[in-house]
Amino acid sequence: MRAVFAVVIIAALGALLVHSVSSAAPAGYAQLVRQVAPSVVTVLVEEQGEDAAQRAANRVLANTDYDANAAMREIMRRMLSGPGGSADPGAAGSVLGSGFIVAADGLIVTNRHVILGARTVRVRLADSREFPAQLIGADAATDIALLKVKAGPLPALRLGSTEKTSVGDVVIAIGNPFGLGQSVTAGIVSARGRTLEDDPYIDFLQTDAAINRGNSGGPLLSADGTVLGVTSAIFSPNGGSVGLGFAIPAETVAVVIRELEVHGRVSRGYLGASAQALTPAIATALGLKTTDGALITTLEPHGPTDGTLRVGDVLLKIGSTPVTFAALPKIVARLAPGSTVDMIVMRGGVQLPISAMIGRLPDPPSDPALTGGQDTWVPNLALGLANATTEIRKALKAEGEGGGLIVTQLRRAGPGALAGLKVGDLITHAGTKPLTDVADLVTVSNPSSANPLLLRIVRDGSPRFVAITGSDEP
Repeated sequence: MRAVFAVVIIAALGALLVHSVSSAAPAGYAQLVRQVAPSVVTVLVEEQGEDAAQRAANRVLANTDYDANAAMREIMRRMLSGPGGSADPGAAGSVLGSGFIVAADGLIVTNRHVILGARTVRVRLADSREFPAQLIGADAATDIALLKVKAGPLPALRLGSTEKTSVGDVVIAIGNPFGLGQSVTAGIVSARGRTLEDDPYIDFLQTDAAINRGNSGGPLLSADGTVLGVTSAIFSPNGGSVGLGFAIPAETVAVVIRELEVHGRVSRGYLGASAQALTPAIATALGLKTTDGALITTLEPHGPTDGTLRVGDVLLKIGSTPVTFAALPKIVARLAPGSTVDMIVMRGGVQLPISAMIGRLPDPPSDPALTGGQDTWVPNLALGLANATTEIRKALKAEGEGGGLIVTQLRRAGPGALAGLKVGDLITHAGTKPLTDVADLVTVSNPSSANPLLLRIVRDGSPRFVAITGSDEP
């Protein structure tokens, strides 16, 4: 009897446990997705492919073990949208990104880097209809772009607030990863107020919801369907999602799109000064008792604060706002260009009040991959060359070189290949003559054993000379 009673008790407990687990199981996100998915779009960009120099540099980086810190800085990068059809990496082709509708009249938010360098932009709605898109404006500092399509009334998402968003709150991301079509991923808010090295003006939301190439510009949504942010960046050692995604907060997006809709651009304050954080040792050396403030290290010649601030000043206050190194870009960005602002600096151990005119923050330089050109064929060397940009020289560990031409292609058994040149080599000199443009080398004479061409090259950061003779003789 006891055994029977025990079995009944166990069965009852089992049934109760099953009921409890079943009751605690999440209901899923299907209803939420049905609600918001019609407002998420695919952004199709017809763009010029990367230039030959950037392609050659990328090839070197893909096949070289280079400095791990530099590698990680490269990895903490903007998500480039997945290619949509062009097999040739240097050819013009389609690029896919994501976006979402914020107004029924066809206003659409996406990332600036999705549409940067575009010849044409089209938007594909969730119902597969496609429309040409007009670029209303784009903001480099926050990587937000505003598009508009004429498609009749459209379902719009509401930009919310992250003020009450907590770490651990459930979120979903919707976008078009790798051009596969609209996809949904779920996760939580992993952290708030993240600042990335390349984006000092944004306090990102961090999420573990899977974000991959092609998700750029899509929404990060709360459980009630409001937009908490725009997915924009990932941290990844392999190019895919590892649960470290970053979204631009909705409050930032709202301010930017209002400015873009009215003015086509966003104006921000600018000091024309660089600064660094104070360490205890530096503070002591400057006669300071704390590490508060930001130490001015560089002033832009003829910039807005040249002649007002000095190198070595410690900037303590702007208006009534105490300055920290981390907060300085955001504090200055909020200032009105053209206005005069009172500041407090520590100079020579004495606190001084000064007034400074605020300039307008310039746009960052364009991506070299979008501003470079095609390579030039050098017949007598049987190789292709392109001018190297500052960014490319940095990638090739040749920051100290003032110019140079990057080898983009080589004909097998041609004079350049026989001399041991490789794609990605930086040619800096012909003999002792510095090379700054492909025109300096394109008309070079046919080299021979009797009349070799001496070239200085940099490979993997190491310079050396190579004699081109047209043969593989040592």
